Amino acid sequence: MSDNPSDTAAERIDRAIARIEAAVAARAASGDALSRRHAALKARMAEAVAALDDVIARGAVR
Repeated sequence: MSDNPSDTAAERIDRAIARIEAAVAARAASGDALSRRHAALKARMAEAVAALDDVIARGAVR
């Protein structure tokens, strides 16, 4: 990132705003990915607990 002396203050501000907007978008995408992974993990854990419950229930009947 080199600021050209011939750039106006408005141009530098516009570039700074674009960098900030890109960072915000990247962070939002990262947060969305984390939420999706969390939901998938939570679902898999619920399936595992249900399977364990079935195993325990079958063992208690015998």
